[in-house]
Amino acid sequence: MLDTNNLSFLENKSNFDFKGFLLKIASYWKWFIASLLIAFTIAYQVNIRKEKVYSMDATIAIKEQNNPLFTTNTSLVFNWGGTSDQVQSVAASIKSRSHNEFVVDSLQFYIDYIRKGEYYMQDVYGRVPFFIVPDKVKGQLFDKLIGIKFISATQYEVRIPFEDSNVPVVHYIDNTKSDVNVASGEYVQRFTIGQKVSVPFLNLKLELTKEPGTYIGNEYFIRFRDFDRTVSKYRGIQTSIDKNAGSIMTLSLDGTNKHRLVAYLNATVQKLIDNQLERKNQFATNTIHFIDSILRDRNKMLKSSEDEIKNFTQKRNIFEIEQGGGQFSAQLLDLELQKDAVDRKIAYLSDLRSYLQKSVDFSKYPAPSVAGIDDPNISVNVAKLIDLSRQRSERAYTVKSAKLFDNFDNQIQAIKNVLLENISTARNSINYDRNMILAKMNSVQGDIKKLPEDTQEYLRIRRGYDLTEKIINTFLEKRHEAAIVKASAISDIQFLDKAKDIGGGQIGPNTGVNYVMAFFLGILVPLFGVFAIFFIENAILNTDDIVKLTKIPIIGVVGVKHTTNNLAVFEKPKSALAETFRAIRSSLQFMYKNKQIEGAKTLMLTSSISGEGKTFCSINIATVFAMSEKKCVIVGLDLRKPKIFDDFNIKNDIGVVNYLIGQKNIDEVIQSTHIPYLDVITSGPIPPNPSELLIGESMDNLMKDLTSRYDYIILDTPPVGLVADAVELSQYADVTLYIMRQNYTKKDMVTVLNNRHKRGELSNISIVFNGYQNKAKYGSGYGYGYGYGYGYGYGPYSQGYHEEDEPKNLIDKLRRKFTRRS
Repeated sequence: MLDTNNLSFLENKSNFDFKGFLLKIASYWKWFIASLLIAFTIAYQVNIRKEKVYSMDATIAIKEQNNPLFTTNTSLVFNWGGTSDQVQSVAASIKSRSHNEFVVDSLQFYIDYIRKGEYYMQDVYGRVPFFIVPDKVKGQLFDKLIGIKFISATQYEVRIPFEDSNVPVVHYIDNTKSDVNVASGEYVQRFTIGQKVSVPFLNLKLELTKEPGTYIGNEYFIRFRDFDRTVSKYRGIQTSIDKNAGSIMTLSLDGTNKHRLVAYLNATVQKLIDNQLERKNQFATNTIHFIDSILRDRNKMLKSSEDEIKNFTQKRNIFEIEQGGGQFSAQLLDLELQKDAVDRKIAYLSDLRSYLQKSVDFSKYPAPSVAGIDDPNISVNVAKLIDLSRQRSERAYTVKSAKLFDNFDNQIQAIKNVLLENISTARNSINYDRNMILAKMNSVQGDIKKLPEDTQEYLRIRRGYDLTEKIINTFLEKRHEAAIVKASAISDIQFLDKAKDIGGGQIGPNTGVNYVMAFFLGILVPLFGVFAIFFIENAILNTDDIVKLTKIPIIGVVGVKHTTNNLAVFEKPKSALAETFRAIRSSLQFMYKNKQIEGAKTLMLTSSISGEGKTFCSINIATVFAMSEKKCVIVGLDLRKPKIFDDFNIKNDIGVVNYLIGQKNIDEVIQSTHIPYLDVITSGPIPPNPSELLIGESMDNLMKDLTSRYDYIILDTPPVGLVADAVELSQYADVTLYIMRQNYTKKDMVTVLNNRHKRGELSNISIVFNGYQNKAKYGSGYGYGYGYGYGYGYGPYSQGYHEEDEPKNLIDKLRRKFTRRS
C-alpha cells in the first residue's frame, strides 16, 4: 500500500515557493526583455509583409415589382413569369458557376495587373494606366509574369524570361491549353501603344486609360490566369439575408484590391438584374415573336388579296357590282372574323396539346392571350410551365442535385396534366361556338348565292382582303401593347447600395492581434523557461529557503564582489562586502569564546560543489583576521583542484602535498603574502592519492606545527558534496563554515548536509550564504566557470555517499523535491 502520509505535500499547495519563483523570474529579467523585443520585431515584420485584405459589400432588395403601364384595360393578359424570384433562389444564382463565368468573362478578371511592391507583388487592377484587350481565339502565355515597361508616351517594352523552350498558352475562346516553342532566355520587344501584338505566345492589344506621360518609366506586370480557377475563386462570394427584412440581401467579397472587389460586386448584381428582367419579359418576348410570325404570313395573304382585286376590277364596272349585296357582305365579314378568332383558339389549343406531349422545353411558348384565349386556368398554368421550364434550364449546368431536378420534373408533369384537362374542356366550348358561327355563315351565304355571279365573286375577294386587314390590325395592336409592357417592365432585383470604395474596409491582417500574441508569447516563453529552470535547477534563492530546509544556523550573508580577484576585503576595506566579513569574524570570535577555545583556532570551510565561493570566503575571512593583527594561515587542502595561490601571485610548486609525503618541512611550505600577518600554504602538486595523504599521521603533525605558530588556521577543503576529504578533515576544525551560493547551490544538497550533520560527521557547523543580491540579479558571480572535475561523478555524492542519503522510493523523492520545512 502507498503511504499517504508521504504525499501530504500534495495536499498543501502553499508549500510552493512563490517568493523564490518570483526572485527567479527577476533574475532572468533580461530574458523577458529580449523575448519581448524579438516577439514584437517578428510581429512587426509579419504585419508589414502581409498584404492588406479588404471587404466590400453591396445591398440589394428582392421584391416583386408591378408594371405601371399594365392595367385591366390592356387586351393582352400576361403573368410575369409566375411567382417572383425567391431570395434563396437569387442567393443560389449568385454562387452558380454559369453566373460567375459570365461576370469573370465580361470583366476579364482572368487577367492580373501587378506591380512590384517593397515586400510583395501588389494587385493594382484599377490603378494602372492601361488595359489589355486579349484575342480570345489565339493563345496567351499562361500563368507567367509578363513585364510591361513604358519607354515613352507611345511605346512600351514587353519583357519575359523564358527558362524552357516550351511554354503553355491558353485560348480563352474555349479555355483550352496548348504548348508553343520559344527561344530560351529573355524575350524583349518594343511595341506601339494600340498596336496589335501577335506572337505565338502573346496576342493582345494594349490601350491607355490615362493621359500620356504619367506612366513613362513605370514597370508593370500582367498574368493570364486559369479561367475556371478564377471563377471558382469568385464563387466564394458571401450572401447574407437581413433578419428583420427578408427581402434585403447583402453581398460581400474579400480581397486585396478594392477596385476589383467593387467592380465585381456591381457587375454581378447588374447581371442578376438583367437576367431577372429577361426572365420576367420572357412571356412578352415569346408573344412578340409569335405575332411577328403571324404578321409575316398575313402580309403575304393581304398582298395576294390586293392583286386579286386589281385583276378582277380591270374589265368590270366596279360601281355597279358594289351596289348589290353590300349588306350581306358586311354580315358575312363579321362572322368570318368571329370564325377566324375561334379557329386561332382551336389552333393554339391543338398546338399546345401537341407541344405538351412531345416537347420538354416550354420556356419560349407564347402566351394564350395572343390567340384570344382568356381562360385564367390555361393562362396561369402556361405561365407556371414557362417559368419552371426556364428555371430548370438555367440550373442544368450549375446544379448537380438529382433531387432538385426530380422536383422540377414532378411539378412540370403535374401542370401538364392539368393543362391537358383544361384544353379538353376549353376545346368543347370553343367547338360549340364555332358550329354556331358556321350555321349563321351558311344562312348568309345562301342569300348571297341569289346575287349575280360577278357580285358574288367580288364580295368573296373583297371579304378576304378586309378580313386579312382587320386581323393584321388586331395583331399589330397586340404587338404594340406587348412591346410597351416589355419596355416598361421593372426588375424585381434593385440596388439599395452599390459597392463603393469610401475608405476603410480593411479586415486583415489583424495587426493588433499579432501584437497581443507577440506580447503574450514574449512573456510566456521565458516564463515557462524560468519555470522549468526553477524546478530543474532547484537552486536556493534566499535565506528563507535555507531556513525551510535545515536547522543549521546562518552565520552570515555575503554579497557579490566587484573586484577582479578574490581579495575583496584587502582591496576595498571600507566596502559593505568587507563589513560583511567583519561581521562573520565577530560571530566566529563569539563562537570560539562560547566554546571556551583557547590558543589557536581552526576554521574549516567547505561546500556542496565547486563554484559556491568557498575559496573566496576563505581568503577574505583570513584577511579580516589578519587585518586585526592576528597571525593567520590559509591551508589549501583541496588537493585535487588547487587554486588559492593565484590571488596572492605565488607559485604552487611546493605545498601541503610536499609536507605530507616528507619532501619538505613546515618552514619550506609556508609562503608569505603581501597582506601583513597572513601566510598561505598552497596544496602543491596534485597527488594520485589525496584522500590517503589527508588521513595520514603527517596531517596530524602539520596541524600541531600550525597551532604552535598561528592564531587562526583557515582550512580551504574540497566540496563535501563530491568527496569525503572534508569529512576526514573536520576533526581538526573547531568551527566549520558551509558555503552556499544564491541561485547556485541546489536544495537537494542541503539534505546531504543535514544527514552528515545528523550523523556527527560535521560538527560546530554554520552556514555562510554567499553571492546574495537583494533583487536577485544573479549571474555576476565569481567567474569560476568550471566543473569540479574530480573524476568521481556527481552522485550519489562520490566518496562521501551514505546509503541513507539517497531517497528510498519515488514518494521520498517527491517529498524531498517539494516539501519545505518551516
